[in-house]
Amino acid sequence: MALRKMPSAKTLLSTAASVAASAMLIRTITNDFLPDELRDYFSSGLRSVFHYFSSQFTIVIEEFRGLTLNQVFEAADIYLGTKVTPSTQRVRLGKSENEKDVAIRVDKGEEIIDVFQDIQVKWVLICTQVESNSHRQYHSRDMNATLRSEVRSYELSFHKKDKDVVLSSYLPYVLQTSRAMMDEVKAIQLHTVNYGSWDSSPINVDHPMTFQTLALDSELKNTIVEDLDNFVNGKEFYRRVGKAWKRGYLLYGPPGTGKTSLVAAMANYLNYDIYDLDLTDVECNADLRSLLLSMSNRSILVIEDIDCTIKLQNREAQQDEPKNQENKVTLSGLLNFIDGLWSCCGDARIIIFTTNHKDRLDPALLRPGRMDMHIHMSYCTFSAFKQLASNYLGISDHSLFGQIEGLLKEAEVTPADVAGELMKNTNKEVSLPGLLVFLKNKIAEKEQEQAKNGTEEDQLKKDATLGSAELVP
Repeated sequence: MALRKMPSAKTLLSTAASVAASAMLIRTITNDFLPDELRDYFSSGLRSVFHYFSSQFTIVIEEFRGLTLNQVFEAADIYLGTKVTPSTQRVRLGKSENEKDVAIRVDKGEEIIDVFQDIQVKWVLICTQVESNSHRQYHSRDMNATLRSEVRSYELSFHKKDKDVVLSSYLPYVLQTSRAMMDEVKAIQLHTVNYGSWDSSPINVDHPMTFQTLALDSELKNTIVEDLDNFVNGKEFYRRVGKAWKRGYLLYGPPGTGKTSLVAAMANYLNYDIYDLDLTDVECNADLRSLLLSMSNRSILVIEDIDCTIKLQNREAQQDEPKNQENKVTLSGLLNFIDGLWSCCGDARIIIFTTNHKDRLDPALLRPGRMDMHIHMSYCTFSAFKQLASNYLGISDHSLFGQIEGLLKEAEVTPADVAGELMKNTNKEVSLPGLLVFLKNKIAEKEQEQAKNGTEEDQLKKDATLGSAELVP
């Protein structure tokens, strides 16, 4: 059977040109003679036919939902910055105040190909210019468009058969990955109260304290780190047992024992923002609730010196208080703040109280579920001293360590006291003997104070005996 003769290249080009010319003619006639309604109808029909036979499915992810940023768009923007390849021709670079490093983002029109579970997807950033007379048109679907010169969206395209996997697995993966990336690059911020609300311009915290450098007993440090790990990974556990995903810590002990340093180490370990709440800046329980609602998830709320910031009345006394005192912050208000229904309005939050006098606190503040872990910040132990020696002198052992260990058990000095001595000279042969003298002096002062108190106590007992003898008839 003879093979059919293939058409020549000239014939193919001539046919293609005829088809193109016919298409141009049809489009011209359609635009010039058909009414707009009829033209739109035919265009819609053609698109429907094309979509019916097409195997591609496209998801449009706009930058804003009304006036708020679309979190899926933000997640895609962050995630795709890691998928830039040598073939990518344009990218955007930027750095915000709460980011540690410069961030790479995809520029408009660039295509990014990603593969997930053997499924190939294509991302494209679409930017549509907004004309001044078109604001009203965009306003109906994007209220934020009136404030911008362009509307941005990502188009995510893939095969129709993969739609379920993309929606149920791939997009959640993008969200989770981008959240982890944000946690790594964001700078920790310190929020304080300003006229009843959190300051709109938080301060970046560049505190160097970590659990590796924290002068705290090594066993206690390991216990705290393990508890933090269980907390941050315990979302499903808290949901299963029906409790709010939060954790309370009470840090108590003498001044200078490292309570503030521990808060900084926890924030650096978790990369959580810190909200520093001074209760004297809060006028009423309603303001307290508003502050809680406006806190971000994955953050640490710190209330320092809880025993002396304000005088929290107990719940019985509140019932008898005059009407003009109703707007004050009360113990019941604080308890609802940390353990009531309002405490459920957020995820992965840590609440920390610090105090120098645990015995002064109302027992209602201390029960599990409010303060889940009570951490005694004691005087400097030998383990904490070794960490300080490593931090300040760069040593892990010395012939004087044995003497220092024995003196620390008697001296009752804080890590801040020891750090102050070690900072006086970076030469270990000068600094450590100086610390020995300091510890011996502290022990001598302690013994003198005990002797003085013992003498005064004996005198009081003698006076009491004399007084009671005089009352005998």
